[in-house]
Amino acid sequence: MPIYMWLLLIFLVFQRLAELVVARRNENWMKSRGGKERGAEHYKLFVIVHAMFFVSILVEVIVRDVSNLELSYTLFFFFLVTQILRIWCIQSLGRFWNTKIIVSPRFTPVTKGIYKYIQHPNYVVVGIELFVIPLLFGAIFTAILFPILHILLLTIRIPAEEKALNEMNPE
Repeated sequence: MPIYMWLLLIFLVFQRLAELVVARRNENWMKSRGGKERGAEHYKLFVIVHAMFFVSILVEVIVRDVSNLELSYTLFFFFLVTQILRIWCIQSLGRFWNTKIIVSPRFTPVTKGIYKYIQHPNYVVVGIELFVIPLLFGAIFTAILFPILHILLLTIRIPAEEKALNEMNPE
C-alpha cells in the first residue's frame, strides 16, 4: 500500500477515535443535565458497520494489490471538503454533538451553523465519506457497499432521532 494510503488510514483511525472521546464527553455532559439516550438498540449496528468499513478497505486493498495506485487529487479534494463539513457539523452542535441519540427537555434542537441549512448534515457527510474514502484506496466494492448500508441504517436512525426530538421538545 502506498505511503499516502497508510497516512490517510492512520489519520482516519485517530480522527474517529478522537471523535469517540468527544462524543463520550458530550454524552456524559448531556446525561448530567437530564439527557436520555434513545435508539440504543440500533446503535450497535452503526458501530459494526463503521468498524467493518475499515476492515473492508484493508481486505480489498490487499486482495486488489493497489501498490501502484496514485493519489487522485479530485477524490482527495472531495475528501477534504467532507472533512471541513464534518468539522462544521461538530462545531455547530458543540456539546450536543454525539454518535448516539441523547435528548433532554432542557434543550431545544440546534438550528445554527450548517444545521440552519440542512436537517441532518452529518449523515450526508458520512455518506459521502463512505463513498469517497474507499475510492482513494482503490476499494471499489467498499465504496458501493458501505454507502448502501449507511442509507439502510439511516432509515432506522433518522426516524428514531426525529421521534426522540419531538417527544422531548414538542412544538
